[in-house]
Amino acid sequence: MQFGKLKKRILLLGTVAAICLPTNRLLAAGYRTANFVVEAPDPQLAQKIGDAAEQYRHDLAIEWLGEPLPRWSQPCPVTAEVAPNLGAGGATSFVFDRGEVFNWTMTIQGSEERILDSVLPHEVTHTIFASHFRQPLPRWADEGACTTVEHPVERARQHRLLIEFLRTGRGISFPDMFAMKEYPADVLPLYSQGYSLARYLIERGGRQRYIDFVGNGLASSDWPQSLSQHYGINDISKLQTIWLEWVKRGCPAPPASVAAAIPGIQDIARTARGQSPDTLPMNAPTPNRISATAARQSIYVQRAQRTQRETKQN
Repeated sequence: MQFGKLKKRILLLGTVAAICLPTNRLLAAGYRTANFVVEAPDPQLAQKIGDAAEQYRHDLAIEWLGEPLPRWSQPCPVTAEVAPNLGAGGATSFVFDRGEVFNWTMTIQGSEERILDSVLPHEVTHTIFASHFRQPLPRWADEGACTTVEHPVERARQHRLLIEFLRTGRGISFPDMFAMKEYPADVLPLYSQGYSLARYLIERGGRQRYIDFVGNGLASSDWPQSLSQHYGINDISKLQTIWLEWVKRGCPAPPASVAAAIPGIQDIARTARGQSPDTLPMNAPTPNRISATAARQSIYVQRAQRTQRETKQN
């Protein structure tokens, strides 16, 4: 029997610190959906989190896998600690056993905004990957891909941390990173670097090609072969050199010819004009920032469109 890695992730804007979680849950309220049972500080928030979790589970499964997941045999318990100044983070655990995955447990914490736009989609993506692959993923590929569905503000923060880690010698060599099956002692560079590499690959092949790349690598344990098959790069060290050059150039969006060949991200070249949406100046006008990130982060576009439709109907 294999146990899914219990993952604890505490992300604070601008700093990292130990968090003391509230232990008094006498006033907690519950809400159940088809696949989640949510415990939160009040009924309205529990319902909001549960409904969002179901929507993310549906939408993100389609984005990554091309189709929704079937209903789980047992719902995933979700415990939410919500406070305006609480650091955003989450932990998800599950069990792999003979091709099955079960015993889901998820805890999430942070402000309501960050839980709904970053922590929840990140943790739900872990459950989608577990349901699809039915085995543990390399840490960088799992955490990196899950970070790509977070809010653009969180993704931009990961990019800033990446630059800091590379400048201070805390970067991880790609051969070492690809071989990691557990979290390293210095875990933050793994998140930032894994996110950046996942983003690089997804921008050049889409989410479903990324899934195929990871799946083939898991099946064969031959990551260079899978890399060559799906991205035309036959050496992990060569990938590192190419990726580092991309980072040095400001993480530019792929050429229009590449973007046009990938369903769902055709607008990247038009809107970004060669500049990465995640590294736009923080004071850029809001419409430009939204248009530049929309193609890559369609989950947020879908949420906004649903909200607009619901507002008109009411």
